[in-house]
Amino acid sequence: MSKCEQCIIKQFNSLKALTKDELVRISGCKTSRKIKKGEVIFEEGEVLNGVYCVRDGICKLTKLSANGKDQIVKMVVKGDLLGQRSVVSEERSNLQATALNDMEVCFIPKSEILADLHKNPDFTFDVLKDMAKDLREADDVIVNMAQKSVRQRLAETIIYIHNSFGTNPDGTLSVLLSREDFANIVGTATESAIRVLSQFKKEGLISAVGKQIKIEDIEALKRVE
Repeated sequence: MSKCEQCIIKQFNSLKALTKDELVRISGCKTSRKIKKGEVIFEEGEVLNGVYCVRDGICKLTKLSANGKDQIVKMVVKGDLLGQRSVVSEERSNLQATALNDMEVCFIPKSEILADLHKNPDFTFDVLKDMAKDLREADDVIVNMAQKSVRQRLAETIIYIHNSFGTNPDGTLSVLLSREDFANIVGTATESAIRVLSQFKKEGLISAVGKQIKIEDIEALKRVE
């Protein structure tokens, strides 16, 4: 099991602000867990007893909307923390976390995180900055939903996945999302997402290799209206 003080992953989240002694203490009480693709890490409305540090893999954070669909709010990647907002606010989880591929996470008990929030101002400030970033991104999502077309939102999503997660050796996007996932990210019906993706193919913007998507013209994709 990797020790927190030696783990490179901490450099990508607020744990980097902890002292070596604090990391050694956390390392002594954390637990590591492997999560299979499609497995739910925690559900909306669940009481979280700690935070998850993502060592490998990607998960989606979703919220059940009034029409019964799961709206994808965010994708969380290697190096991110899951559940810190619920732990700090001492509220039930507002979102559900589901693995998009096989993952490895470390679970840190709530008591350890709260102890460091009280004792280490640098850690507290970093956690606040992470939350502020999440709020800014949520603001952008609200504006995009209101002002941009489904075509624009879907094009931006494809570009975001390409830029954030890279591609496979054959040029396809490394993250395989279902057509329903694409629909839930942009806030539309699955049928609409399928139709727009078909339009993108006809226009030569993307191609498909099985279920995988490959960008053929990223500059034209950026100009989609």
